[in-house]
Amino acid sequence: MKRVTLYSSSGRSRGAASVEPPPGDERTDPVATATVGTVSVAQRHGSRLARLYRRHQSILLLLLGATVALLAVFAHAYRTPAPQQLTQGDIDTAVRRSLEKKPLPSNAAKAYEKIIPSVVRVRGYAHGKNPKTGEEGEFERGVGTGVVIVDKGLILTNLHVVMGNERISVVFHDGTESDAVVVGMQPQHDLAVLQAKTIPDDLEAATLRSTADLKPGDDVVAVGFPFGFGPSASAGVVSGLKREFHLPKGERLLRNLIQFDAAANPGNSGGPLVNLRGEVVGIVTAILNPTNDGFFVGLGFAVPIEEAAGAVGVSPF
Repeated sequence: MKRVTLYSSSGRSRGAASVEPPPGDERTDPVATATVGTVSVAQRHGSRLARLYRRHQSILLLLLGATVALLAVFAHAYRTPAPQQLTQGDIDTAVRRSLEKKPLPSNAAKAYEKIIPSVVRVRGYAHGKNPKTGEEGEFERGVGTGVVIVDKGLILTNLHVVMGNERISVVFHDGTESDAVVVGMQPQHDLAVLQAKTIPDDLEAATLRSTADLKPGDDVVAVGFPFGFGPSASAGVVSGLKREFHLPKGERLLRNLIQFDAAANPGNSGGPLVNLRGEVVGIVTAILNPTNDGFFVGLGFAVPIEEAAGAVGVSPF
């Protein structure tokens, strides 16, 4: 309802009256119109944003996830202290503690582990009266050592270990026992080559090493069956090269021998003399004892592997 003031022709007010607009003559309220317009614009903007969100929803969610991840990384890095700078002293201490818990094997032990799968026990047998028991029949005449140099069952040993035996037997590292026959001899170096009749599965041949760079003072290990005990290992050094030695009965002179001081005794004959890598550099052949007793006094001799390889007829290198 609007209130209208009427004036006379003289300009005086004649009174105020309330005049209602006639039906159908509703006027538009400017405030209401403005409010309606604002709501309409907001609705249009909201609808546009909703369509934009639906269209790019996956990208927006990806960006949101990446932002959250980055914030988590920054928060973790902020809370985590900087790593401590290791010093050489810290490293040495850690290594020392580790070795105290589990010491590393010695070089001689590693050489032994390398060669032992190729070492065999060699036994010689004869028929007749056993010198130890006095009984008639087959008896063991002696024990020596051999080393597999070809995985087909070829074995190097000393000639004096197998000479005079009626039967030869070899026992491999895995326990396999086999008869063997002599297929080659080199008397000037006291060497014999045996062929085993039964060959174990996965038989390992020894690695051979030239003695060209061998020097006095180099570490060596002798492996064999001294007095039948073994396999046994003894460590020492090369004492000299190109030595000469008469066999005990003086029937042969051996030349160009390796002298060593690793303990060797009867039963070591024919066994490998190896370097610290477990490579065969010689075949143990003899010991020297000025008293003629059969035990070691520090003088052992081995045939260089180059000479021994000639007994097989092939180059080992």
